[in-house]
Amino acid sequence: MKNIDGASELTIRKRKKIDTKPFDRYRIPPKQNFFLMPIIWLLCFLSTRSGRLKIKKVNMKGLKPPFIVFGTHHAFMDFFVTPLALFPYRANYVSELEGFEYYGEWIYRQIGCLGTRKFVNDIALVKNIKKVLDRKGIAVIYPEARYANVGTNTCIPVSVGKMAKKYKVPVVAINMHGNYLQSPIWNLKKRKGVPLEAEIVQLFSREELENTDAEAITQKLSQYLTYDEYKWQADNKIAIDCDFRAEGLHKALYRCESCQTDFSMNSKGTKIFCEKCGAEYHMNEYGRLIKNGNEFRFSHIPDWYEWQRECVHNEIDSGKYLLDIEVQIEALPNAVNFISCGTGRLRHNDKGFSLRFKEYGETEEKELKMPPLSAMSVHTEYDYRGKGQCITLSTLDNTYFLFPREAGFNSTKIQFATEYLYKKSSAKPIKNY
Repeated sequence: MKNIDGASELTIRKRKKIDTKPFDRYRIPPKQNFFLMPIIWLLCFLSTRSGRLKIKKVNMKGLKPPFIVFGTHHAFMDFFVTPLALFPYRANYVSELEGFEYYGEWIYRQIGCLGTRKFVNDIALVKNIKKVLDRKGIAVIYPEARYANVGTNTCIPVSVGKMAKKYKVPVVAINMHGNYLQSPIWNLKKRKGVPLEAEIVQLFSREELENTDAEAITQKLSQYLTYDEYKWQADNKIAIDCDFRAEGLHKALYRCESCQTDFSMNSKGTKIFCEKCGAEYHMNEYGRLIKNGNEFRFSHIPDWYEWQRECVHNEIDSGKYLLDIEVQIEALPNAVNFISCGTGRLRHNDKGFSLRFKEYGETEEKELKMPPLSAMSVHTEYDYRGKGQCITLSTLDNTYFLFPREAGFNSTKIQFATEYLYKKSSAKPIKNY
């Protein structure tokens, strides 16, 4: 990431006076602007038209707001599919602050977004969701809190069930298909010919919710929101024959399955390969990996991904896991601007995260410590706004985007380590579903 006059490219995107005031998390979210709704629905229809979106509604007849919706989170396309599934009702959507900064706070609030930060305990968000429901609205939450890395779901904590029970309104879930395959996070270039499907179902009525405990609510939600897009692609014989279909996959599959080397993978066209040992894998048009002309143990991409997770677990258990790297730091305190904090030092081990840096306008170095139990996961990006891989660390009033300035950084590996350290550090077993 190049600096110009000491400022990063993210900072100078909106060249104006720096605003350090934290985002107002307690501001009451407005309803979706009534006059914008025809435009929103038209935009959603046009955006999903190429995929010939099919929506199936189950147990939704007669259901009227207020209710809460939990959805799978594949890609940006989710935000176009969900409004069509909820038509003709308006809704409020939980959204990270980067969208507010990129598109503008006014428009984001007008389309019904509630601002928050990822993987923090935000009491203000809980209260704002209640306000939405109290005024007979619909609140939409994507509990995975990030796009799918390889088209599979992530665990949902039992706190989701506790939250649903607390609000005492019907619980609805929407499971989408095709969104990830059309534009995976590791290469956002759109694949043509991928069909889109969604099923929206009322999982719990108000009465059923009252008679079900939080753990059972979470378990049922998790079962319904489970997905594997590569299995869905194979089962439905969906051919994706674009000549760039494997480009970028090495960001998710960073460890060579042949020589067991981290960060040695690269990709081009329809192939992913190891730059150390020369192992090469071809992605066929049905999303399967082929080695030496044959299927192999990781032909199903999520199997390779989960094997990497196991490798990180073993590394941590043996006391060998350590990340110690120089990073470029971009702070996002509000919906107005990124603020460059220059470079700093990021360290991650069994004690959690340690980030040493100088806050904007300060001369003394500070250390931000985040022990393992402070967050159950970490937000990851594979090419954030064209600036490469990064992770984010958040407090209630700031989010720090951390871009590596040295080799040895992969956001997926850091994610695996963060999630495992969280589970290991808990005094009692963490129940995720």
